Amino acid sequence: MSLQQFISQAISPWMKKDGPNADIVLSSRVRLARNIKHVPFPILASAEDLAALTEQIGSEYGGAGHSRYGTIEFLKMSGMKQNEKRVLVEKHLISPALSDESKAGAVLLSEDESLSIMVNEEDHIRIQCLLAGFQLTEALRLANEVDDWMEDKLDFAFDEKRGYLTSCPTNVGTGLRASVMMHLPALVITRQMNRILPAINQLGLVVRGIYGEGSEAQGNLFQISNQITLGKSEEDIVQDLQSVVLQLIQQERAARKTLMEQSKLQMEDRVFRSYGILANSRIIESKEATKRLSDLRLGIDMGLIKDVEGNILNELMILTQPGFLQQYAGEILSPEQRDQRRARLIRDRLKMENEQIDH
Repeated sequence: MSLQQFISQAISPWMKKDGPNADIVLSSRVRLARNIKHVPFPILASAEDLAALTEQIGSEYGGAGHSRYGTIEFLKMSGMKQNEKRVLVEKHLISPALSDESKAGAVLLSEDESLSIMVNEEDHIRIQCLLAGFQLTEALRLANEVDDWMEDKLDFAFDEKRGYLTSCPTNVGTGLRASVMMHLPALVITRQMNRILPAINQLGLVVRGIYGEGSEAQGNLFQISNQITLGKSEEDIVQDLQSVVLQLIQQERAARKTLMEQSKLQMEDRVFRSYGILANSRIIESKEATKRLSDLRLGIDMGLIKDVEGNILNELMILTQPGFLQQYAGEILSPEQRDQRRARLIRDRLKMENEQIDH
């Protein structure tokens, strides 16, 4: 699979699959941080050390076959244009840090894009497994399989007392970051999120926006992940996160039920206003688009809108990002040009849904 194929499709193949509780939990992710023994960590390594490691990883795993993931593609950051890297960030296949501070960075990608292995980001290796819906336990199992697969040829830095050694002390131990992407519009509308967020932080979890650390929670999408990696087993970390996510799912469902029972007319008005704006706007900024798309997805999940598929939020949240808009245009666009193209793309996508229903 070529770079152009990875960046030309907004929806990764794994995102098209159904998963448990997918109306609220859009995706589950497990990431393992690893470093190579006797090689300086990326924050201290020379450019020569990092380049040599990249070549080694590319030689060992680029084009390799995996029993679950098929052929693994190896892509160097140095061989990409800035906007191509931006598209991979928007698809959550690489981090902004790998894109902006490549240091001989690279990525190994599976054909369905559910496996992404970053090379020379903050750590030498970052294994990321993504699944649709609420599937943290399965994501952990798959990540551990890939970890074992790589450890057959690589000697990871490990200490008997501290566990896996990482560049950042907060990752030492298991090196595990487990996270879920949740759509929680009803809790936001009913103003419960302001009370819930501090409670989540007190449980040793962290809540971020759609693109992780430092990003804003747009479109009522929240990434919830563990903070503690040392002193707990991988299974315990995932179990703690799962318990909190299950509570959030129950609270979001209860809030949606309350809105339908007590404010149905207002909800219908909100949802169909957003639908109308998305279907007819000629100019729309990114922040408004994500807000309206969130309303549309809520309307679909609550049964108010029946002729649009739920995956449209996942798809258009990526398709309408600056990188994708410019990739499709084949040129760098001004903010105003992006707003025009975003509006047209959303109109065309919704029109396509209506045409499929008519036929």
